[in-house]
Amino acid sequence: MSEVPELLERLRRGAELVAVSITGAAGSELDYVPDPGKWSIRQIVAHLADAEMVAGMRLRRIIAEDNPHIEAYDQNAWATNLDYTRRKTSPALETFRRIRGENYELLKDLPAPVFEREGLHSERGPMSLKLLLQIIAEHAENHATQIRTRRAEFKAQKAATK
Repeated sequence: MSEVPELLERLRRGAELVAVSITGAAGSELDYVPDPGKWSIRQIVAHLADAEMVAGMRLRRIIAEDNPHIEAYDQNAWATNLDYTRRKTSPALETFRRIRGENYELLKDLPAPVFEREGLHSERGPMSLKLLLQIIAEHAENHATQIRTRRAEFKAQKAATK
C-alpha cells in the first residue's frame, strides 16, 4: 500500500480510536490528573477538537497557497486560556470527529502531487502536505493511547485508596 493512502486511512480512523478510548469514562475519571502539568481526559479531548481546527487550516493553506507560512501555537496557553478544564467532553469529541471527517473528505481524492506541496512551519521548517498528514494522523493515535493510559492510572489510583 502506498504511504499516502495508508496515512489517509489512519487519519480517517483516528477519531474512532479516540471515541473508543473514552467510551464509558465519566465523572471524576474525566478530570483525573496524575501529576501537575499532565492533562486530564477532558483537557485532552478539548485539545484534540481545537488542534483539529488548526490542522484543517494548515491543510487548506498548503493545498491552496504557494509556500504558506504555517504558524506554531502554544497548546498549553490554549489549554489554560480557553479553560479546557471546563469544556464539556461530548461536544468537544463531536467537534473533533466532525472536523476530522471534513479534513479526511478534503484530502481523500487529491492527486498524489498535491501531497508534495509545502508550507514553512515557524518551528519545524519546510513541511509537505504528506508530512502534515502524518503528524495529524499520529496526533489522534497518540492521544488515544494517552487517554487509555490516563484511565488505567485513574483506576489504579482509585483501587489504591480503597
